[in-house]
Amino acid sequence: MKLKLDDQGHVVLSDGKPVYIHDDGREIAFDGAQAFGKIGQLTGENTAYKRRFEEAETKLKTFEGITDPEAAIKALNTVKNLDDKKLVDAGEVDKIKQAAIESVKSQYEPYVTKSKELEQQLYSEKIGGAFARSKYIGEKVAIPADFVQATFGKHFTIEGGNIVAKDANGNQLFSPTRAGEHANFEEALSILVESHPQRDSILKGSGASGGGAHGGGGGGGKRTVSRAQFDALEPAEQAKTARDPNVTITD
Repeated sequence: MKLKLDDQGHVVLSDGKPVYIHDDGREIAFDGAQAFGKIGQLTGENTAYKRRFEEAETKLKTFEGITDPEAAIKALNTVKNLDDKKLVDAGEVDKIKQAAIESVKSQYEPYVTKSKELEQQLYSEKIGGAFARSKYIGEKVAIPADFVQATFGKHFTIEGGNIVAKDANGNQLFSPTRAGEHANFEEALSILVESHPQRDSILKGSGASGGGAHGGGGGGGKRTVSRAQFDALEPAEQAKTARDPNVTITD
């Protein structure tokens, strides 16, 4: 990633922030104050995680020498079944406990089922609604929103009431413009679509999807983009389009 310079070698600014160019041509305005603030936050969280890890490690030392955890748990349960005068048949006590558990389970199972149904409804409303209302899909994708959801919906989940996007390896996606922040729905969807092997078939051929989109123009891969379409593109996409020898920008 390198600084963007103008014709006179001066650093290009956007809202007072220096603009950097990624290797793939994307341009972002780097907010140093926000980035350093985020670094401080993450450093604090890392310290807290380390402290909890050390506390857990100290507690685990208590169990050193136990090679068969299941046997140890069984022995502890047997001891629990001792009263002050006699040894109760641990097997019978376990049967009674299991019967009590099954009774409670049968009472609360309908609530668990209902909870799962409500969770699915929440998923359908939040994530399905996000796909249906997506500005990115409406402007840049050539296939219907339900087809997009069928392909990319598996990357989105709801955590803490918020939509969370993850890549194929389960790593949460980060915003390309807000350093250290997780990507919102639109940002995450654009990342997933534009990194898909068949993105040329998914994106519209008008040039609205950046340098990765093809077709929609004349023969030999040539295409025409109006000035209005060009102005509507993100800065990084404008840079890609302007460098593409197959694109003609018309007024």
